[in-house]
Parts: sequence; C-alpha cells; structure tokens
Amino acid sequence: MPLPEPAPMPAPETALPYRPLVVFDFDHTLYAGDSGAHLVAWLIRRRRWRQALALLAAPLLLPMVAWLPTRRRGISGFLWIGTVGGGRDIERLIDAYVQADAAAIRARLLPRALEVLHRHRVAGDRVLIATGAPPELARAILDFVAHQDLPVIGSLGEPFLGGYVTVQHCHAANKMRMIWDHGYDRIAIAYSDSAADLPLLQAARRPVVVNPKRSRVALFRRVLPPGTPILNWGCAHRAGDPPG
Repeated sequence: MPLPEPAPMPAPETALPYRPLVVFDFDHTLYAGDSGAHLVAWLIRRRRWRQALALLAAPLLLPMVAWLPTRRRGISGFLWIGTVGGGRDIERLIDAYVQADAAAIRARLLPRALEVLHRHRVAGDRVLIATGAPPELARAILDFVAHQDLPVIGSLGEPFLGGYVTVQHCHAANKMRMIWDHGYDRIAIAYSDSAADLPLLQAARRPVVVNPKRSRVALFRRVLPPGTPILNWGCAHRAGDPPG
C-alpha cells in the first residue's frame, strides 16, 4: 500500500498550549519494526570484524537487552560495537544509514498510522513522538513523509571509548519522566504497541493500543480502562482489530 501524500500542515500557531497533547510511540506504531535495532544491525554489518565482535558479545549482551533493568546497557554494547573506531558522529552515521536503506525504511512506515497522525496535526493537536530510538533517527525517517518538523523525544547517547553508547533510554517509566522533563503536561491520547509503555498509556485520558504482541493483549485488557481500543494498523504478525 503506497504511503499517503501529506497534505499541507496547519500553521504552527494552531497547535496552542491548551490544545490536546497526543503522544505516539514510534516502533511498531508508526513504523513496522524496531528502528533502533535496524540501525544497529546495519552499523554492525558494515565490517566483518564488527560482526565477529557482536557474535562474541551476544551471549552477554542479548540477556541484558531482554531484561528491563539492564536493557540500556545491552543496547549500548551493540551500539558501541557498531560505532567504535570512527562512530562518534552519530548523526552522520544515521544519515548514511537512512540513505543506504531508504527503500526498506519507507516500506516499513505504516500508512494507516500516518493517516491518524496527520489527522491530529490538521486538527491542531499538539503531536509528540516519544520513542526508544535515537531522536535523530525518528526525525530522519519521518522526513520521508514530511513530518520531520514534529517534536521527538528519544534515547540519548554520547561518545565513549571511541564509539557511541546510550546514556538515557526513552523507555518504560523513564519515557514518562523524559516527557515531563521536556515540559509537557496532561496527555489526551497516547498510541503505543508496547507493555513497556503502560505508564504512558495509563497517563493518557484516552489510551489506544496499536499492533500489540498477541501475548500482551490480555494484559492490556486487564489493566487499561474497559473499551480501550486495541487496533492493528497493518503491522504483520501483530494482534489488534482492523481499523473501522
């Protein structure tokens, strides 16, 4: 399904501070997959020695990625392997990745999700992207569909021992802390696929679950308000009702 051509955005002054705040997760919500993992995989694939180092480190790093308290360190380990030896300029690397993999990235953007996002923008809502990916990556991907001017809060990193690591992961409860730290107020609507985003979904006046894992549907139904929509916006192998 081709991506929709974006219509002209409303003038910036229409998104006034008292307009509803609408927060979108990015991965598996606007984008089919884990955009940060795709970036790191591309960084590692650039050199055979990086691939070999990642394989050696995987038995240590993969369990760390799987466990929430150590996830940031596990992600940082793989990111460091992909950037060490010339990877301090992460924005340059992201630009190179987006240019090299443009067709695949564009194909992963979810047209239905972009339609919903666009509708909120036309209505003058304050739209915010809050993602575990680097904000530079989300902005570069949104550039494909003329939404690069959206505010994005994402995971922050810094140079470390010749490479690059994540120092603040925009994930789970920390995502909410980062949203508040940026001065945002009450959330009217939140869209996310992830159980890790329950703090975000529960903070919203109207939570909307999109493209969840099948194993998480029962959890969402149990802990979110009755009638919370659980939708599928075209993310293959994920659960959710088709949009009406």
